[in-house]
Amino acid sequence: MLPKQSVSSLTPHFPIRVFPCHPWLNKMLNNNEQLTKIIIGAAMSVLNKLKPGLDEKLYERALVIELTKEGLICEQQKQFPVHYDGQLIGTLIPDLIVNETIIVDPKVVANFNETHIAQMLGYLNITSLKTALLLNFKNTRLEIKRISN
Repeated sequence: MLPKQSVSSLTPHFPIRVFPCHPWLNKMLNNNEQLTKIIIGAAMSVLNKLKPGLDEKLYERALVIELTKEGLICEQQKQFPVHYDGQLIGTLIPDLIVNETIIVDPKVVANFNETHIAQMLGYLNITSLKTALLLNFKNTRLEIKRISN
């Protein structure tokens, strides 16, 4: 049996970019399904404008711009400490967390594999969030994988 890991707050070594969210939008988006639809729509918009074949970080930055235009909160590279038997063993850094609810991981890969899915399950476990989205910008059609914990 694997030991339980815990999460505590950690002040990052660099500033986290947090973008504001309209209060009325937060109430409307308490449903993860509705929020994932908005994120996927923004990702499709990014892919349609930038086209496939660029670096992951470019898609990530463009996605933050699109999500911010939708009034969502985007936290980039937020750090989560990972503990084992009460000792810090490392830091987990998801690419994006949207509205403090959904982990978003833009990729440029041939196909998603079990490693990508396992990584998202690990992120969900450490962050205590319930939903993650893998978004693949490799091809002209956006590939999407929704992972729930």
